[in-house]
Amino acid sequence: MKIAFHGAAQTVTGSRHLLQVNGHQLLLDCGFFQGRRKDTWERNLHFTFEAPAVEAVVLSHAHMDHCGNLPNLVRQGFGGTIHATRATSDLTDFMLLDSAHIQEADAEFLNRRRDSRGGDLVVPLYTVPDAQQTLQRLQGHAYDEPFEPVPGARVRLVEAGHILGSAGVVVELEEKGRSVRLMFSGDIGRRDMPLLRDPVLPDDIDVLVMECTYGDKPHDPPAKAYEALRAVIRRTADRGGKVIIPSFAVGRTQLMVYFLHQMIERGELPRLPVYVDSPLAINITSVFRAHPEDFDDETRAFIRADQHHTALGFDLLTYTRSVEASKAINSQHGPLIIISASGMAETGRILHHLRNNIGDPRNTVLITSWMAPETLGRRLAEGEKTVHIFGEPHEVRAEVVAIDGLSAHAGQDFLVEYARAVRGRVGRIFLVHGEPEPAAALTEKLREVGLPQIHYPRHGEGADL
Repeated sequence: MKIAFHGAAQTVTGSRHLLQVNGHQLLLDCGFFQGRRKDTWERNLHFTFEAPAVEAVVLSHAHMDHCGNLPNLVRQGFGGTIHATRATSDLTDFMLLDSAHIQEADAEFLNRRRDSRGGDLVVPLYTVPDAQQTLQRLQGHAYDEPFEPVPGARVRLVEAGHILGSAGVVVELEEKGRSVRLMFSGDIGRRDMPLLRDPVLPDDIDVLVMECTYGDKPHDPPAKAYEALRAVIRRTADRGGKVIIPSFAVGRTQLMVYFLHQMIERGELPRLPVYVDSPLAINITSVFRAHPEDFDDETRAFIRADQHHTALGFDLLTYTRSVEASKAINSQHGPLIIISASGMAETGRILHHLRNNIGDPRNTVLITSWMAPETLGRRLAEGEKTVHIFGEPHEVRAEVVAIDGLSAHAGQDFLVEYARAVRGRVGRIFLVHGEPEPAAALTEKLREVGLPQIHYPRHGEGADL
């Protein structure tokens, strides 16, 4: 029995962890690496394992850094089944098709500009037909439903509380009469976050593979983030500006809509228009509505009491699908709010909104999530005064505000609690999905509470189980 870390190792994105048992290979996640554009292309195109040798995949959840490279896996010879929770399976349908469409559209847009200048043409990483072929391999499971994706690996998915359908992956491995109980945390959520149920903690685990994205700091409580969000919007509205929010279509967009719904219904904000400019977010919201069993009790109570009878819709909210409707938003005067994908401001419609609005000091760019190094979102969050959008420089005159407390990832305090829940049985803890500084800080905290053998594996590194 072995595990090898082929992504999200000493970095956050590109989740790919390969298990070997009884001569069979099981991949946990197959996500996009996100970072410097040249590095991103190379690391996403070329796997550091043989795709045809992988017999099954288990997805922790439907964020692109966990599922986004599945079409490449299939394109390069993977022929097995992709397992996930039912909500994750439904979300992945939309995520991969949208990703393929955006890659094709962005390549076409850039190629029109490069062709006139004589530059090399851009090729999309994968296409819509590649994504469609991949989706045929998805199989949904209920939480806590056991299944065996490869011989000797019995899997159960438990609530992770990160986004709709997110799961921790519990794997009972058996080989030559020896058993090992491994848990891959996926992305660990937080207690008391709106919409979703709380994460299920690990229990009697031999090997824990856990994320450490925010291993160096705790988060502000959601209520404080709610107040900060309200203050930013009020300030921008007072000067007649637009609030531009790069947002992940899964999870963060729905949380923002839910908060704005509450604020406007309570009279805490002026009645200003809110646009969710993302065809994907519209599709994702339909999946949320199709899986009310995954909502927490508070959200279900809000839906029952609300005049609209939904958490994710109200009279000032407009979901825009068409390109024409998206372009029309930029011709409108503020105050208003635009929520658009992608979450790290690397692709999609958010780039057009930033290009059109980033130079106006009345406006605000609101960062509500972690941004990978070298992405446009990270450059904005770090205060760069000039950024490149579609290859052209733009001076940043808009106010840029980052709100930390909205993160769907656990902070340091809950990560320590999560690891301690293994109840003394754990032999090793592998920290993944985190940059070096957070990993080092969490390692120190875990050792202080007596947890053994904490390792921060390098990309491509393997270990016997």
